[in-house]
Amino acid sequence: MRDFPLPLALTARLSPVVVLACAGWALTSGPLAASPATEHKAAQQSSHSTGTQSPSAPSSSTAPKSYASAPAPCTSIAAKTITSLVPGAKTAGKELPSTDTKVRRTCSWNALKGYDYRWLDVSFEIMDSDAAAQKSYQDRTSEKSGGGVVPGLGDSAYSVVNLTTEDKQQTREGVVMAQVSNALVVVTYNGSDFETKKAPSTQEINTGAIKAARDAVAALEDGQKG
Repeated sequence: MRDFPLPLALTARLSPVVVLACAGWALTSGPLAASPATEHKAAQQSSHSTGTQSPSAPSSSTAPKSYASAPAPCTSIAAKTITSLVPGAKTAGKELPSTDTKVRRTCSWNALKGYDYRWLDVSFEIMDSDAAAQKSYQDRTSEKSGGGVVPGLGDSAYSVVNLTTEDKQQTREGVVMAQVSNALVVVTYNGSDFETKKAPSTQEINTGAIKAARDAVAALEDGQKG
């Protein structure tokens, strides 16, 4: 078997140091801003004049969150899915370091079998509220044009596939983002063939990414809720 030099970008993907950059999805800021002070004061005066006191609605920072913490990412994808999408990879996966595992956890799988390279990762991000998760989802999907809605996946889901070429080597990557209450699930799946220098088809990458995302969302929904 001949040795084929890997393109710079894909060589970096095989490096544990650069793996940390693969899950660089930015967390959004916290809950919605509170009502203006003038409105709150007016409400207090109205309550006092009628001799009654209306109960205060809980703020988004104190209201219970649907999901209090991120699930274990490396067990969120079924072993048969890993075997199918990343041939030759260890099904246990590798969890990436996180500054706060309650709000963000990521696991990745990658393998080079023969000349075929595949990479898969899944990330769970827990926001302060459903509204914050929805805003983050909308911001991210608006930056990734050319994709489409994935029906029946979480509250909202979006899938996009892109092709890149470096040193005549093609790589096709699919990203699926799903919002589930106050959580975001992000799946990245890509592949290359180092013999033909071609990439897998759009359908193969898109179908694989969506399949992994369905596993991940199911694991989130089946897990412990706050």
